[in-house]
Parts: sequence; C-alpha cells; structure tokens
Amino acid sequence: MPKPTPPLGRDDAAAKASQKARGGSGAAVESVAPKPRRRFTEAEKLRILKAAEAALASGERGALEALLRKEGIYGSHLSAWRAQFAAHGREGLAPRRPGRKPKLTATERELLALKKRNAELEHQVKVANAVIELQKKAHAILGIALPTSDDEEESS
Repeated sequence: MPKPTPPLGRDDAAAKASQKARGGSGAAVESVAPKPRRRFTEAEKLRILKAAEAALASGERGALEALLRKEGIYGSHLSAWRAQFAAHGREGLAPRRPGRKPKLTATERELLALKKRNAELEHQVKVANAVIELQKKAHAILGIALPTSDDEEESS
C-alpha cells in the first residue's frame, strides 16, 4: 500500500514536487521513449544469412540460436530473408518501405492529372463554342450583321 502524502502546506515545495511526480494511483510516473525500428541493409542481411549457414554447417548444437540472440533477430526474420534471397537474389534483400505498394508510379499519377486537366479544358471549349453559336443565331434572328474580321482590323 502506498504511503499517504502529507497535506500540503503553503511553503512545502518538496511535497508539491513529490505529488506532481506521482500519477493518480500514487505511483511514480515514468515515460520511456520508444526505440526506433531497426533496419537492416542488404549487406547486413547477407552477412547474417552466411553466418547462419555456417552455424548450421558446423553441426554444433545451439549455434544458430546463439547467432540469433547475438544479432537480436527472430527466426522468422531469417526465414523471410532466405525466401527473399532464393526468389530474387541480392536484390530481394534490399530494404523496402513498409506497407502497401503504391498503385501508380509518380509518372502515372502525373499523366492522370494531365488527362483530367485536358478533359476540363475540352469541356470549357465545348461550352464556349456553344455560346458562340448561340450568339450567331441571336444575331441572325434579330437581323444584326456580325462584324467581319476586316471590320475588326479597321476599328483597331
């Protein structure tokens, strides 16, 4: 059972600091920064794979487990790296970003954005042409002569 804290007096700074450092349960609050995720380079993975093969070839009991403990990795890492190495060679051991692969590359995304912009501009041109045709029909119905390109050049 935790020791009860003494009632706080006006000048009891040590008691205030002690109470502040304790959580709601009265236990001391500790915070530990999380460790960064380990990343192995292609060379490190290859070195560990070779060392594991040598440990197995030695026939010594517990040699592979000792290697795994020394390197701080699990057997699942070793088996995954073996499968990657068997399937793709050294390139398979190259570090990759975790998570899903992007569906589109950067150039494909740019191409889609340009196609979308092109479709928007084509739509604007269709609307503009429809407005021009409407103006021509309005001029024809009202009997107003449309200015020709020669008239526009003389007025400028």
